[in-house]
Amino acid sequence: MATVLIKNLDKHIGEEVSVRGWLYNQRSSGKISFLIVRDGTGLVQGVLVKKDVGEELASLAGNLTQESSLIIRGVVREEPRSVGGYEILIAGLEIVSIAEEYPITHKEHGVDFLADRRHLWLRTPRQTAIIRVRSEIEQSIRDFFYENDFVLADAPIITPAACEGTTTLFELDYHGDKAFLSQSGQLYNEAAAMALGRIYCLGPTFRAEKSKTRRHLMEFWMIEAEMAYFDMDDNINLQEKMLHFVIRRVLERCEREMKTLERDVARLEKITLPFPRISYTEAVEILKKEGVDFVWGDDFGAPHETAISKYFDAPVFVHRYPATIKAFYMKPDPENPAVVLGADLLAPEGYGEIIGGGQRIDDFKLLEQRIAEHNLPQEAFAWYLDLRRYGSVPHSGFGLGIERTVAWLCGLDHIRETIPFPRMLHKMYP
Repeated sequence: MATVLIKNLDKHIGEEVSVRGWLYNQRSSGKISFLIVRDGTGLVQGVLVKKDVGEELASLAGNLTQESSLIIRGVVREEPRSVGGYEILIAGLEIVSIAEEYPITHKEHGVDFLADRRHLWLRTPRQTAIIRVRSEIEQSIRDFFYENDFVLADAPIITPAACEGTTTLFELDYHGDKAFLSQSGQLYNEAAAMALGRIYCLGPTFRAEKSKTRRHLMEFWMIEAEMAYFDMDDNINLQEKMLHFVIRRVLERCEREMKTLERDVARLEKITLPFPRISYTEAVEILKKEGVDFVWGDDFGAPHETAISKYFDAPVFVHRYPATIKAFYMKPDPENPAVVLGADLLAPEGYGEIIGGGQRIDDFKLLEQRIAEHNLPQEAFAWYLDLRRYGSVPHSGFGLGIERTVAWLCGLDHIRETIPFPRMLHKMYP
């Protein structure tokens, strides 16, 4: 007798199998008990007929509480009316552990109540569906990079220098020296790209922003890539191919999860290549057309990104932002040094920026000048300047925020559900 996962029951119709999991819910008519069991891959209904299994086993089942752990044994059969489309005619039942009264019942609970019990909230079908989609997104990106000759080069989390500015840093003491939790692996990715050509990293990043919105976390995960001999256009082309690859994979492999989330996948299915591209200046014109009071040179906030993206059914690249609002390492456009060779990718449906990237300054003198203009400590960036001293080449890169991408593809209202244990402003429990 095989021990199988619930998601694979369709391969075992008519066979006797064993399923290990937890009791999600149950109901009984007296003579027949229906046990809804979950194992992390799905739900299945176990049917326990009292006259077939005997009084002792039926009584055992009756004592089960929500989230008790158990092992059921029986024959798999198709049942379109049942959860998942299959059920198990229970012939054997083993109780592993009887759960105490479970705090999250099958009724509506407030968000704060659920957030304080995130370690248990994760067990619900909606939350497991989201994390499965997240897993597929990360795996598909890894596969895309592997198939395109990229090397995984992990970047450090503890750094001596700021990457995105000095106002949103988590500072820590590093044996007497000042250090910070990483805002991005980009600077280290540039060094790795000069050694390996095309690289990427996946890891947590930290921003001490005093933001409490549906889009912000204090700790989030980014996929960051860096490519030697790539200009801005090469960079954008790679980003859209990667994201299109991810969308197709999620649609192909996460159909069950999307149904659980009640996601309108038609919006995702119609996304094709290439993605639309507009300049920052064109984006400002869209805002003016919408009646938004906006000054050229300011950065876009969430309402601005939403207003821009609603003009497009697909993700849209906004390129050539003003140099004054972008990071010190962004390369100025040779045709207009007031803007940089960078682009943000805005997701449709109001989900905002999910990718930021651009071409890096490859000239030593200009980079040194920019570091000084941004009042950054030269000594902390001495190694970064070395990359321009020894074999500098044109190069580009980008970072994709995993959580915002998950929120968009799953159609979620808030980013807190996109990661198993979110870290939000004034909230880091559990």
